[in-house]
Amino acid sequence: MDVFQSYCYGTAGWAAIQSLPLIISPTMIVAMLSPEVREASELEVYFSRSLGVTLFVLGVLTMLLTGVVPLKASMSDINASEAVTTSTNDPKAPYALPTLVITMLYHASACFYCYALWTSLGVSAFMLGCIGSGALAAMGLWCVLFASSDGRISRKTGADKRTSGFPFKNQKAHSEIKKGL
Repeated sequence: MDVFQSYCYGTAGWAAIQSLPLIISPTMIVAMLSPEVREASELEVYFSRSLGVTLFVLGVLTMLLTGVVPLKASMSDINASEAVTTSTNDPKAPYALPTLVITMLYHASACFYCYALWTSLGVSAFMLGCIGSGALAAMGLWCVLFASSDGRISRKTGADKRTSGFPFKNQKAHSEIKKGL
């Protein structure tokens, strides 16, 4: 399993972990968040369950749109050697890169919001949310930077064409690559 698949499964798992308490027991969530102990209103229960279902659907859509879960008619159509990529011209997952960017921005904003609440309120649950969302945001940023494009490898030298020689040239690396070919 590569980092991209780990990110997709991690996003779906993190959304499911956050959605279950919101769906199952919204009264307990409201009681934990309010300064005085009281029953949750119908509006609070509605918004809590709606947010829980939305988070769960976000996790499922992430897995479907990125191509981690193959959408074939039968299991015999699935080739085990097919790799999931984030390439924009990949017919298996045409929405992989946009979904990756949107979920990464979601995790980054959730991390920032949890950190702001933790610094102002001091509740340790917000720090746990900040750590979880921050780790997924960092993993998503890594996937956007390094896992979303194919390398441009030169046939003559074997070096990556996107590298630059500015301000210093790496002659030793180029000579070792030529010797290896």
